[in-house]
Amino acid sequence: MKQDLNVFVLSDGVGETALRVARAAFIQFPEMNTTYTKYPFIKNDNQLKSVLELAKSKNAVILHTIVSKEICQVINEFCQNNGITYYDILNPIIGTFSQMTNQTPLRKKGLLHELDKNYFDMISAMEFTITNDDGQNPKGLLEADLVLLGISRTSKTPLSLYLANKNIKVANLPLGPTTNLPEQLWDVDKKKIIGLTNDMNVLLKIRRQRMIAYGLDPNTTYSDEDEIKKELDYSNQIYSELGCPVINVADRSIEETAAIIMEKLNFNGYQRG
Repeated sequence: MKQDLNVFVLSDGVGETALRVARAAFIQFPEMNTTYTKYPFIKNDNQLKSVLELAKSKNAVILHTIVSKEICQVINEFCQNNGITYYDILNPIIGTFSQMTNQTPLRKKGLLHELDKNYFDMISAMEFTITNDDGQNPKGLLEADLVLLGISRTSKTPLSLYLANKNIKVANLPLGPTTNLPEQLWDVDKKKIIGLTNDMNVLLKIRRQRMIAYGLDPNTTYSDEDEIKKELDYSNQIYSELGCPVINVADRSIEETAAIIMEKLNFNGYQRG
């Protein structure tokens, strides 16, 4: 039987950083039945007191990214006095960097999500990527930072949107033996093109499940093994003609595939360790 665990995620901002860290940590314990509750925009007021009291009553673990010394002290003292397990995510790092650089931190909340140029660049990249999804705008292929190619069910759209969130303007184009490739594709800088592929067994499973989800017969041309092989052969032929890198997305998360792409094309100076 799985053990229940309540995790309270506190932040004086939107709380995404703390939540990601919490999930990354507790996913290592699959036998735990973990429930996450996020409390953003925490202030030193009645809300904070009620959250702390609730954590005490539920024997919850607290993870927080509070930068205010005053609020941190309230949380830390309450947890220590009441035997609550807690983890201060940011301040140990901030303290170490402050000592290393001999500089005083701003301790200003929400800096990561301020509406600066970087934020508006991300919005622009998202808008571009949506406009250029699934080959809607062939001219956009020449304006994109990255062009993704692939047959159906190779994660083109979700991968494009994930990369757009990294300020990368992405255009994606579906491939198939019966599709007409836009002439603009051959004028794109080959260094900006990535071909996506997938394993036959994975494609069969995904496509049949998709048909079932639509209430249709799973045994269609779309999910026929011979037809999928033709699509894979065709896409491999195009990749060979273009001379572009090819990534197999089978058993890879969107995040992992995106990391490989960003490393290959050195987007945002990205390098994997």
